[in-house]
Amino acid sequence: MNKPSQTDWARIDAMRDDEIDYSDIPDLGDDETFWAQTQVAVPLTIWLEPEVLAWFKAQGKDFEAGIREALRAYRDAHAK
Repeated sequence: MNKPSQTDWARIDAMRDDEIDYSDIPDLGDDETFWAQTQVAVPLTIWLEPEVLAWFKAQGKDFEAGIREALRAYRDAHAK
């Protein structure tokens, strides 16, 4: 890290589990419901020409969705 941490790590290390405040964590429901609603996402790195990436970024905030949509359309057009 470039900046030293301002966290009091000694205080954190000394905390007991029952002293941790979990009140801001939303209720996830039961395990079965929670896991039924999850999706596995495998991260992938691809290299795009800078001008191609710039074009997608210029399309709006969620440019990654546009890239996924274009790849899906290409896949569908070339499916056997």
